[in-house]
Amino acid sequence: MRSYRQYCALARALDVVGDRWTLLIVRELGLRGPSRYTDLQYGLPGIATNLLADRLREMEEADIVRRHVGPPPVAAALFELTERGEELAPVLMALGRWGAELMGQLDEDDEFRSHWLRYPLERLLHDAAPDDPPVAIELRTGDQPMVVDVESGTVQAHAGTADAPDLVLSGDPDVIVGLLTRRIDVRAARRRGLSVEGDAEALDRLQPQA
Repeated sequence: MRSYRQYCALARALDVVGDRWTLLIVRELGLRGPSRYTDLQYGLPGIATNLLADRLREMEEADIVRRHVGPPPVAAALFELTERGEELAPVLMALGRWGAELMGQLDEDDEFRSHWLRYPLERLLHDAAPDDPPVAIELRTGDQPMVVDVESGTVQAHAGTADAPDLVLSGDPDVIVGLLTRRIDVRAARRRGLSVEGDAEALDRLQPQA
């Protein structure tokens, strides 16, 4: 692990988490909870096997990650964030909010995993009508569907399908992200291939954070 060799809190923090892939490993463990090595590989397309092993070892030494053997039927090594690692959540939130402005169209060689949507959906959007009945919006994009539950002032996202969604959006991830963050409207999204099933007015419950 390289060091800036500076007596500065920011420099010391970057000594630990500033290497390539480290914060994305924190992202994966924050989103998925305890994860197998293969789960991390899947959520980090492009990382070399030996590099992931090196990063995990360094993060264990820095008390960001711990490993343990999961109970049957898993019976495999699981990695999870320590309390120290969980303290990085606000850092990821701030970086994600700053990076939201960079989310333009999806490039041909861009990888995407549906569960990556959880952070921006839960942290960048809010319930505009908390006193109204709950709304469930199903997103069909990427490798698996996601459900956005909007209820009582909260926005929560999880992998899976809804029993009776109020709205189903199917299309490319950049189109769905653009629609939910209000960078494009429904008409423009439809022109870019988005399929809308159900009550499109359910989208009004989701508004970008001020």
